[in-house]
Amino acid sequence: MQLSRVLRRHSAPLLGAWRGCLAVLVAGLLGGCGTLPSAPDRPRSAALAPQADSELVRIAQASTPAPELSGFRLMPLGLFSLDARVQLIQRARHAVDVQYYVFDDDPSGRLLLLNLHDAAARGVRVRLLVDDLYTTATHELLRAFADEPNVEVRLFNPFCCARGGGLATRFAASVLDLGRLNHRMHNKLLVADGAFAVAGGRNVADDYFMRGSLANFVDMDALITGAVVRELSGIFDSYWNSPVVYPVQAVEPAPADAAALHRLLEQTLDMARQAPPLRLPSTDVLGYGPVGEELDGGRIGLVWGTAMAVADPPDKLTRASDAAYADSLAYQALMRIWTADSEVVLTSPYMIPGPLGIKSFEDLQRRKVKITVLTNSLAATDEPLVHTGYSRYRERLLDAGVDLYELSPTRAQRNKRLGMFGSSVGRLHAKTAVVDRRDVFLGSMNLDPRSRTQNTELGVFVRSPQLAKELLRVVNISKLQSAYRVRRDPAGPGLQWLTLDDEGEVILGEEPESTWWMRVHNFFFGFLVPEELL
Repeated sequence: MQLSRVLRRHSAPLLGAWRGCLAVLVAGLLGGCGTLPSAPDRPRSAALAPQADSELVRIAQASTPAPELSGFRLMPLGLFSLDARVQLIQRARHAVDVQYYVFDDDPSGRLLLLNLHDAAARGVRVRLLVDDLYTTATHELLRAFADEPNVEVRLFNPFCCARGGGLATRFAASVLDLGRLNHRMHNKLLVADGAFAVAGGRNVADDYFMRGSLANFVDMDALITGAVVRELSGIFDSYWNSPVVYPVQAVEPAPADAAALHRLLEQTLDMARQAPPLRLPSTDVLGYGPVGEELDGGRIGLVWGTAMAVADPPDKLTRASDAAYADSLAYQALMRIWTADSEVVLTSPYMIPGPLGIKSFEDLQRRKVKITVLTNSLAATDEPLVHTGYSRYRERLLDAGVDLYELSPTRAQRNKRLGMFGSSVGRLHAKTAVVDRRDVFLGSMNLDPRSRTQNTELGVFVRSPQLAKELLRVVNISKLQSAYRVRRDPAGPGLQWLTLDDEGEVILGEEPESTWWMRVHNFFFGFLVPEELL
């Protein structure tokens, strides 16, 4: 597997890069390490206030029943989620703010880039903030885009050196700065005209929108309007103006051949223009149609509740682990989970509870709180070593009363209700919680050490029994139709995985759908990986 695929998603960027860096580490040490500019030109800016001449502002006002409420449209279907972003950008009149961990140069990324470019061309202010970890293939494109009128592009916690090389080369050239570079911005957010936002678990890449040829993610985000959008805009501003965020021009100087850079941008945009339009189904699993149809009508149907947006401070990377956790989104989310009265339902692709998490699950069990967890199986995960960290706690989770489910890649393929996988592998990427069938969490945070102390995260807490009901419906579809239920083997030590086929219940005694090599690889390498890096 290529290094970029090993590191592609979330966990342990340093761990995967270490393997690739061995071949170039000596060269990096001999060549020395550069530094980031000490005082880059970083003009401060703030979200623009919603203005009455914006179509999106008028629709938000016409759709909102009370000023203190926030409205949500869950988007379990990847194509609807991608289309919602496009619709907001196309209708924006004044400003679009975009913040992502991954923004790929693939059909989905190019589609959004084209719409952002066209928005800027008609006078919309575009601010694009991207984490620098996965920009090895896009750094020149982002630099070219930043030269367009009405566009600013900034990078979170950028690499200083060897930017034209691969990820391993970048790490090797910054070998004395690895502690800083291990902290990444995992947030996902788009805000249009201060009126509508999209937030949740999806990055900008084909496999988050059910358009990947090799793998696709079962994910979740939401279209959002109302009071909480102001909070989301404030969060974006705090990142945009942070000292750990750099204008792309500060780390990517203008090339000698500026015309070649402009041609690269035009070629990329031309590919997006020539791509076939999105083909959307009539409705999703919740019965909602594409948002564009409702936006055209001037009102949009949403589920309403009171909401609060929370994000880690952008300078989390400068804080000690204990201090970082005390102020983190993870701490606030977990406190809401651990104080549940009757029921908790969690989805997390990466699930490493740690000893304190196990103790908290045990406390819930003593209080007779029902706990359900849906995560990835070994065969479904895109981070096998993270699964090793999870598997260390699996028996203790079961003993703590957790009703545990693991997503099956082949069952997800056959379950067409959450998207068409084709021959691609199905994987879980949604990060959600429902507490007491009333309170909902939706965001970018995984239940693992990196989300607690290393990466920055963003999420929204919502009090709405109706939204909780809709989210539980989606989770149950994956849990019952796309997953294995895990239990202890009643006949002795070990685990069993239960599912149903056409002939009835099937009971398996080893990690389902995994190869012998996957199991052996994880068994040996799992002992070498510090849990805090997973």
